[in-house]
Amino acid sequence: MISTLTLALLCVFAFLAGLIDAIVGGGGLIQLPAMLVLLKDVGTPVPTILGTGKVSSLMGTAAALRRYAGQVPIQWRAVGTAAAVAGIFSFLGARVVSRLPQELLPPLVLGLLVVIAIYTFWRKDFGSIHAPRLPKSREALYGGLVGLIIGFYDGFFGPGTGSFLLFAFVGLFGYDFITASASAKLVNVATNLAALAYFAYTGQILWGVALPMAVSNILGSTLGAHLALRHGTGFVRILFLVVVGAFIIKLSLQVFEVKF
Repeated sequence: MISTLTLALLCVFAFLAGLIDAIVGGGGLIQLPAMLVLLKDVGTPVPTILGTGKVSSLMGTAAALRRYAGQVPIQWRAVGTAAAVAGIFSFLGARVVSRLPQELLPPLVLGLLVVIAIYTFWRKDFGSIHAPRLPKSREALYGGLVGLIIGFYDGFFGPGTGSFLLFAFVGLFGYDFITASASAKLVNVATNLAALAYFAYTGQILWGVALPMAVSNILGSTLGAHLALRHGTGFVRILFLVVVGAFIIKLSLQVFEVKF
């Protein structure tokens, strides 16, 4: 049974995740650890935690995509292919994580969390010039490859997917930051939707938790966009490091207790 206090805390962290994701990305590194810490204590299986979090992630990402709609041109040959393939492999990733032995998931999640956190902390801001570098004949091929790898990852785990997509669209395709951001949101909506479909079909979503968190995430994303324009990202980066660091320590203690 999930208490009112636990639900309120989950909504706070979903709000914080949406806020941070709208400014610096990596909101999943706030939301997922919070869910693992708060819901694992009441006996919720890890796949159900992942499925419940997908509802919030999808709503927040869709809200961000809506802000780009009609304002940023989408390179459909590459991005459309990436989204279609990513959706399929995200579904497969969700299926794989649902079938892994439960005792393997906490240390696996912790390891992935640490790796993605390090990447997110150290990534550079890039992509100021839009200069597509791939020939049209190869855009669909590379888009499919990006969709396969990142789509499976998002269905299997999730946090950091937006950052990986940005890196791919800027570093591999040569898009500027704004075009890459819009493209990443489109692909991320496809991956979240596909993974969510699997988790919903298999009954691995706590809707009473997921829907309030989704509303909180959308509100956080809206405020985050406002704060980014008004105050910049420095203060949020510091908050991000503190909160994620605390969650990694807490999850490390949980894994230690599970193993020993």
